Amino acid sequence: MCALRVLNRSVCSSSYLKTAKPYLTINFITQHYQHQTCRNLILDTSASEFVKLRKLTGPDSGIVEISLDRPEARNAIGKEMLRGLSHVFELINKKSYTNVAMISSSVPGVFCAGADLKERRAMSESEVKIFVNSLRSTFSILEVVRVPTIAVIEGVALGGGLEMALACDIRICGENALMGLPETGLAIIPGAGGTQRLPRLVGKAIAKDIIFTGRKIDGKEALSMGLVNYCVPAGEAYSKALAIAQDINQKGPVATRMAKRAINEGVETDLTSALALEEDCYDQVLSTKDRLEGLAAFAEKRKPRYTGE
Repeated sequence: MCALRVLNRSVCSSSYLKTAKPYLTINFITQHYQHQTCRNLILDTSASEFVKLRKLTGPDSGIVEISLDRPEARNAIGKEMLRGLSHVFELINKKSYTNVAMISSSVPGVFCAGADLKERRAMSESEVKIFVNSLRSTFSILEVVRVPTIAVIEGVALGGGLEMALACDIRICGENALMGLPETGLAIIPGAGGTQRLPRLVGKAIAKDIIFTGRKIDGKEALSMGLVNYCVPAGEAYSKALAIAQDINQKGPVATRMAKRAINEGVETDLTSALALEEDCYDQVLSTKDRLEGLAAFAEKRKPRYTGE
């Protein structure tokens, strides 16, 4: 069993999280998730008990996992969970030890069932507007997190749950996954990016079909339309995601960050402007020690040792 150690340290709190306590509790723990081993750190924020941040160690140092853990509500996103998500997204964006982030669920059979509708029923119209705006901005933060992000989808990913996955760079699902944007059935529309990110992935016609009808699609159909990058046998999505994260983690950290920036910002502009952006991003890697290390490792026929510098 891993020895238990606790270390408190200060972190910067965001303006959105004024109520969060200004520290992290970092624990060495034993196996917590069926696919994890003792070589991980728990970065358990005080912002929410429903969102856990884990930093893998050993050969997987550089990989972090955001785990959704609200089993009684099937990971439905309420105010408390939203605070936790916002906090961890901003945290991984600031920490130099993070090269790639995975978002998964510790609740069997569900990734995220969407917004907490029971909580929403008690909100006023203005409160609903504030909440949805906060949800949208939180997923926008996720989309521009500087490191690659991977959504690990097993089971249900509906409404806000799918919108969160859409904000990630890579999506991996099990064949048993069930995805959809059912909001029109509640006389609303997807309001946390679904109407914008889904058509950018699968095209307008398919996105309209999914959103207008509110129908649910399984993993294989999601793969065929380009909604997910990989569809694997049920229960194997985490293993596939970890393998991809390990592959990304071995690459130059600055290079993957600049590649993400070039792609994300470039596709939203004209080609001439995008090529100028690519030049700027290339300039960011040109003077790094990692670039020289990559050339040296190639010449010496060895594995490169990148430091992110």
